Amino acid sequence: MPRDVITEADEAVIVQAIQEAERNTSGEIRVHIEETCEGHMLDRAAQVFAYLHMHQTKLRNGVLFYVAMKSHKFAVLGDAGINAVVPKNFWEEINKVVIADFKQGKYAEGLSKGIQMAGDQLKSYFPYAGDHKDINELSDDISFGRDMGKEPTT
Repeated sequence: MPRDVITEADEAVIVQAIQEAERNTSGEIRVHIEETCEGHMLDRAAQVFAYLHMHQTKLRNGVLFYVAMKSHKFAVLGDAGINAVVPKNFWEEINKVVIADFKQGKYAEGLSKGIQMAGDQLKSYFPYAGDHKDINELSDDISFGRDMGKEPTT
């Protein structure tokens, strides 16, 4: 179970990283952790992305950090608004940093670093507006579980 690996303290560290990253950008960051990933990792990440309604942000600037613990799979998936403006290799460095920590069993540290990197990079494309128009559109909480995303909603 992912909850056996990600402790409540780890979860707090990850959520804090999300909140700090989102202070610099209007981008929205979510983390989903499940035990296994059957099929292609990016297809599964896209299912979860849809299930979490991440495609419904105003600027289409949601980012999903998807982790399948036992399957040893990880992906960062950005919405259309991000992918339309960032360089092709935008997510590669984040992937490398996160996976390097994962290989050492440092899941919370890896995710926190990756989230901070995403926030730092997104602020140049989607800066935080600093007014009441820039609201937190998606929950900062980590979502857990396998049932999520089997039936994406629109």
